[in-house]
Formats: sequence, structure tokens, C-alpha cells
Amino acid sequence: MEVKNLRVELEDRLILEDVSFGLRSSEIHVLFGPNGSGKTSLISAIAGLPGYRIVSGRIIFMGEDITGKSVEERARLGIGVGFQTPPEVTGVKLVDLLKLCLGKGSEDEFSAEEIRLIEHFRLQGFLNREVNVGFSGGERKRAEILQLLFLKPKVMLLDEPDSGVDVESLKIIAGEIQRYIESSGASALVVTHKGDILDYIKAKYGCVLLNGKLYCFMNPKRVYEDIKREGYEGCIKCQMKGEEKW
Repeated sequence: MEVKNLRVELEDRLILEDVSFGLRSSEIHVLFGPNGSGKTSLISAIAGLPGYRIVSGRIIFMGEDITGKSVEERARLGIGVGFQTPPEVTGVKLVDLLKLCLGKGSEDEFSAEEIRLIEHFRLQGFLNREVNVGFSGGERKRAEILQLLFLKPKVMLLDEPDSGVDVESLKIIAGEIQRYIESSGASALVVTHKGDILDYIKAKYGCVLLNGKLYCFMNPKRVYEDIKREGYEGCIKCQMKGEEKW
């Protein structure tokens, strides 16, 4: 996937300015940034969510310009999103949603690998409960990532998969994301505030999104250490925008 000179407005306010990057097969990239910097907006614009108006620039996916395509069309092409706060879905059992993600009918059985994933995500006791209703933050995140893995996307856009989860849940989530990327040839863009997830995934690049612009294309652990030491503003002072491109 390539994002070229993307400028995005939300409610007539420019929120992303000339954003460019690329994601190759089997790569994970990490995006850091403070609250309000535009991280969720970038994921939403790539996914085609309503309200995010692309003023200029293009999104190329698998060689095809998808800038004008709907969210449904992009999803069918293989763009999957893991949301920061997965919503409750009343009236729908988790087991039925998981089978829908897999393209199975209600009477179809899970395969051995699918059962392994359900058990590894510690969700076997949640299958007959309504989706996310009464779930803790970690349970919601595990269920969200499991649904996404069952959809088998070509690109995973993950909005803070490490927020609100304990260490054990983070290891499960990050480990299965890494396993999927390596086995499928898919790619992932991981948005995070923290660097803990870097202990469990093999990210190639990291960068900072600040005031709607991208900075600091380099080793993600180095970026995170600079952020901890200097803050976001200090981190980008020594970098020229676009010095290293994804």
C-alpha cells in the first residue's frame, strides 16, 4: 500500500497534511504521536470511513487507486481495521460474528487452527455472549483482533491495540499479529502511545505524527527512546521531514 501526499479534512478542518508512506508485504510499521495528532484520522481516512474528506493525494492498494472507493469496497479488497475502542454489539453473539468473519454458516464447525486461536485469545467462554457486552478492555481487544485475524486482511490498520490491556493480553495480541504477518505476507500499521508492543512484534520502521505531519522515519525503538527522553517536539527537532521514507 502507498499513501501519496494525502491531505484530509474533518468538518472543514485540515487534520492531515501531505502525508506519504508505503507498506510492503510482510512488514509492520509503528506510528507514534500524542493525543489529537491525527493518528486515528489517518487510519480512518485510509479505511474510507465517512466524514474524512480527502482533499488531495492518493491511496494506492495492490496497485489500484482506491482513493474514491467506499469503506465496504476497501474492506472487500483486504483492508482491515482494529479500533481503539471496539463497540458493544447487542443482539449478536460472538460465535456468530466470528463465523461471519470466516465466511462460515451458523452450523459450520471451527477448524482446529480456529479453535486454537479462540483458546489462545482466552475467548472460549465468551462465544455465546453478545459481542463486547460486559467485556473488560482487554477482553474487547482480544475479541477485536481475533475477528480481524479471521477476516484474513492484506493490510491491518491497528489503532492502539496495546491500550487498556494487561501484559499477558498484550503478549497474546502482539504475538498473533506477528505470526499472521509472517505466515500470510500481509502488512500492518500499528498506532501506539507506548513502546511495550515493540517487545513482541518485529517492526521495520517507526515514525511520529505531529500536527498532521509525519517525521522521523527510522528504527521504531530508537524513535520511542527519543520520545521518552525528549518528548514529541524534541524528538523531531533533529529530523528533517521525509529524510527516510517508508
